[in-house]
Amino acid sequence: MHCLTFVLFAVAVGVATCQVGWAQLTASASASSERLARAEGLRKLIAEKVAAIEPKVIAWRRDLHQHPELSNREFRTAKVVAEHLKSLGLEVQTGIAHTGVVGLLRGAKPGKVVALRADMDALPVTEETGLPFASKVRTTYNGQEVGVMHACGHDCHTAILMGVAEILAGMKNELRGTVKFIFQPAEEGAPAGEEGGAELMIKQGVLENPKPDAIFGLHVFAGLESGKIAYRPGPTMAAVDNLEITIKGRQTHGAKPWAGIDPIVVSSQVVLGLQTIVSRQVDVTAEPSIITIGSIHGGVRHNIIPDSVHMLGTIRTFNEEMQNDIHARIRQTSESIAKSVGAHARVTIRKLYPVTHNDERLTAQMLPSLERVAGKDNVMTISKLTGSEDFSFYQKKIPGFFFFVGVTPKSDLRTAAANHSPRFYVDESALQVGLKAMLQVALDFLESP
Repeated sequence: MHCLTFVLFAVAVGVATCQVGWAQLTASASASSERLARAEGLRKLIAEKVAAIEPKVIAWRRDLHQHPELSNREFRTAKVVAEHLKSLGLEVQTGIAHTGVVGLLRGAKPGKVVALRADMDALPVTEETGLPFASKVRTTYNGQEVGVMHACGHDCHTAILMGVAEILAGMKNELRGTVKFIFQPAEEGAPAGEEGGAELMIKQGVLENPKPDAIFGLHVFAGLESGKIAYRPGPTMAAVDNLEITIKGRQTHGAKPWAGIDPIVVSSQVVLGLQTIVSRQVDVTAEPSIITIGSIHGGVRHNIIPDSVHMLGTIRTFNEEMQNDIHARIRQTSESIAKSVGAHARVTIRKLYPVTHNDERLTAQMLPSLERVAGKDNVMTISKLTGSEDFSFYQKKIPGFFFFVGVTPKSDLRTAAANHSPRFYVDESALQVGLKAMLQVALDFLESP
């Protein structure tokens, strides 16, 4: 009797447990279905709003492209941006880090704070695209007359973020949390003797009042097919350092080299010696690294061995330990080669931007957002890039995610000019992908638990 009672009790409990389990499973499936439906609804809403604003974004981009401004001189660009943000009813700050603009959009519902960043500066490049809106601007840079061109796509970044701001401002009553729009000057580096860029914006409080929980940025990328998005978790773009080496010899007649110390020959040996650091002295399987000498100046006449030679270069690394090791090897190599012939080498290394490091957790969280925008087959991971980005300064302070949007038609992939080229070309139909991506990551992040 006791045994039968126990069996009946066990069956009853089992049935009840199954009923509870089934109810939970059904509720879970219903909640999952509801989330998917909401996500799809949001994706369609974003697509509709982007389609409506796309002509304005292209017009802004062309206007900015035709009126480019160098780092810390983005006066007209900043004015265009600030007036647009004010027209949307945002709280606007200007003059941050010289010409930076920040707009704050507070949603009607409480929630997180997300920052979206666009850079605004152009490059000292003479445009050769032949476009009807090509830049004809000329100015003086480092004492030389140069052309000015948006040869890296910052005009696209600015126009995209202006469009994102307009769309989100129109959704203010449904918006959960706060969006901080950061329009940053001098990503390409401040002029000699000046501060600028992300580092100065942070010093002047751009990540405070309110402090963002995360920051997102994008970059249009030549050589990546239009409609595709590329990203990488963890170290993505290299740290960059400026290298300056002065070789001091002893001036003499070119017909009597033994009467002096030839710094030109020494500098040639130093250049070759530096290449053995990467190729023979550090573990190339651990991390990529680059040492490039991009400028050598010495002498004024064919028959005079000069007193000194001045060299400029760049160093690219992906972790601090290797960075410091390479710096030490550069000094040792330069100084030892110079000393061996009685010359003197003075080595100056200035750290510029740290590694652009995508927060792994944030990257994984936002990957589905990018896939909803472009389709899973059009979102891909990429190898480490030896270019650099001062977005990395924000990532040192808060979690950040930086990704790339393709702007090269498939038919042009093999011949496309790279970013920073005078023939850099943007397929403007791809700008909508950047718009959708920034909107999707921002809204999904604000809605996340």
